[in-house]
Amino acid sequence: MDRQKTLVGKDIHLAMQFLKRNELVAIPTETVYGLAANALNPEAVIKIFEVKQRPFLDPLIVHVHSIDEIQKYVSYVPIAVYELAKYFSAITYVLPKQDIIPDIVTSGHNTVGIRIPGHPLTLELLQKLDFPLAAPSANPFGYVSPTTAQHVLDSLGGKIPYILDGGTCKIGVESTIITFETEIPTILRLGGTTVETIEEIIGKVDICVQTKTNPDAPGMLDTHYAPRIPLFIDRIPPEYSFEEIGIIAFERYHERVPIHQQFVLSPRGDLSEAARNLFHALRSLDSMPIKAIVAQTFPDQGLGKAINDRLKRASVKRANK
Repeated sequence: MDRQKTLVGKDIHLAMQFLKRNELVAIPTETVYGLAANALNPEAVIKIFEVKQRPFLDPLIVHVHSIDEIQKYVSYVPIAVYELAKYFSAITYVLPKQDIIPDIVTSGHNTVGIRIPGHPLTLELLQKLDFPLAAPSANPFGYVSPTTAQHVLDSLGGKIPYILDGGTCKIGVESTIITFETEIPTILRLGGTTVETIEEIIGKVDICVQTKTNPDAPGMLDTHYAPRIPLFIDRIPPEYSFEEIGIIAFERYHERVPIHQQFVLSPRGDLSEAARNLFHALRSLDSMPIKAIVAQTFPDQGLGKAINDRLKRASVKRANK
């Protein structure tokens, strides 16, 4: 693909111009930055797969600005969606799609993942457009998701025309994905809205987080979120010295690893803060002259569940070799 100059700024009207010409624009959300295109135009959507080098079997999330907009693109909206949308933005709802949504967006499935992002710049952009935006994370497929405009520029600079800079993402991990195709709502991907808070609003949910070769929802392939340097969980491989590894920890530093090669995500033990810092830590360590990254398992509650899910997927392709 020919390289081009990538502009970075806060100009919503310029972002609109590119999107209306079926170009790609990186957009900020409260979770991570997305790589956006007109979700109703297959030719525009294809560019997302090409730039990310993303498999066509991995469906995309559609972004809209309101619950009324969701109704335009799906055939049925459960009451639970209305209830959750009152309180949370970091949830993607898997719902039966209308024919207006191209099959390339959903990888041929008859359902679509759709959500209302919680970022003022992107909400304003969506309100001004007359089409929704398909937008997976704005990074090469399988790599660590971006939480700043600079992260996007580092990975996709020269491949897209514009990055809408909305600052650092507040949540820092992708949206929770929930489906209503079963009697009890089922969470397919752990993410920025915790299981506990969802259950406070709609009652009991099932959790069916798994990796697939032909996923029903985004972010379920086992190659997601992986740095280039091998990542291990809860163990330091004996073949590496302490000087050759980087650490991702929750509250405390490792006493024998150089401190500049360590990221303590929340010294005060705040899982929300840890989630915000996770992808920055992975990217930073991945740029260091080290041979391995070692991450600890986080408390299996709240956003800790999502952090552990991301770390597992980041390490799995190495562990399975």
